[in-house]
Amino acid sequence: MLKIITIIGARPQIIKAAALSRAISNHFRDKIQEIIVHTGQHYDENMSQVFIDELGIPKPNYNLGIGSGSHGKQTGRMIERLEEVLLEEGPDYVVIYGDTNSTLAASVAASKIQIPIIHIEAGLRSFNKSMPEEINRIMCDHASTLLFSPTPTGFNNLVKEGFSADTTAPFSADHPGIFHCGDVMYDNSLFFKHFATKTSQVLETYDLKDKPYFLGTIHRNNNTDQPERLNAIFRALNSITQTSSIPVVLPLHPRTDKALARNLDKDLFNQINENPLIKILPPVSFLDMIMLESNCSMVFTDSGGVQKEAYFFEKPCIIFRSETEWTEIVDAGCGIIANADEENITNAFNYFHDNYKELQYSPIFGDGRAAEFICGKMLENS
Repeated sequence: MLKIITIIGARPQIIKAAALSRAISNHFRDKIQEIIVHTGQHYDENMSQVFIDELGIPKPNYNLGIGSGSHGKQTGRMIERLEEVLLEEGPDYVVIYGDTNSTLAASVAASKIQIPIIHIEAGLRSFNKSMPEEINRIMCDHASTLLFSPTPTGFNNLVKEGFSADTTAPFSADHPGIFHCGDVMYDNSLFFKHFATKTSQVLETYDLKDKPYFLGTIHRNNNTDQPERLNAIFRALNSITQTSSIPVVLPLHPRTDKALARNLDKDLFNQINENPLIKILPPVSFLDMIMLESNCSMVFTDSGGVQKEAYFFEKPCIIFRSETEWTEIVDAGCGIIANADEENITNAFNYFHDNYKELQYSPIFGDGRAAEFICGKMLENS
């Protein structure tokens, strides 16, 4: 039986891992044994355990309890603890997701003791190396044996960096295999939407059911911690609510909520607090987020994951960044990069408001069976 260790550390990785765990349970139970290791990078009851319970992910076999800290300290502690687990368990593969410090630490720990690495969400590039995530992506890809890209663009990025599209099995770190497989988050969104419809009460709780609203998320440090950017974003959102008379719903992490009081101009901060159409919510569960995304009219975000989910549910998306890894969304005309620029955000809103009926959402993120494809390739190379 193939033995894999899945590394999770942040909320998005917990959600992504649900697709692989579900595929193993439903189709590969007798062929693949999965051991889940939670690094504790973002471990608290609301951000992790609730999501593990809600999505039916098996309880982690290990929780390393690393906690927060500087990039160097956090990553160093993870490498040390992960190496101990890998030596004890001796897996055939280590499975990593995305671009967090947990991802980087796992790739370093595994590669040093020559355990093959499987990188899910390989090939994504913002081409902005000031982002820590960009460095993590590149380093993890170049240490991996099997690389699974969710999009053709990601696959082509790997080819441009020297990976061969024609490599054949058996694969190794020196002879890696790259694959375009679709997106495991699309698998999840399709699977969990009907659960969300049955169980989530978020629309009722916040008086949004059968009413128009826009959905926003803001979490990146360069937006929350730079007053000029944060003020531009909220001036635009405030203006949009006034001209459209439609609320903007903002589930915000407490850190971002605190940044509003610290970094917004006093007059703007007061306007936001007094505007009944700016609805600031505490963090919501994955199922609640699915309901908010699938029922809103438009999405404003600096999150890569939310950009994709907006596309999954056929919602136009305004991106509060200077670039995106999900270039297909922009190329399809369903996303606009507005950065933290008030005029750009307003112009993007006006464009989507006038043209949303003409937008086309082609199936660029696969067929909803990416996790099954990944499991099959693991077994083929074992």
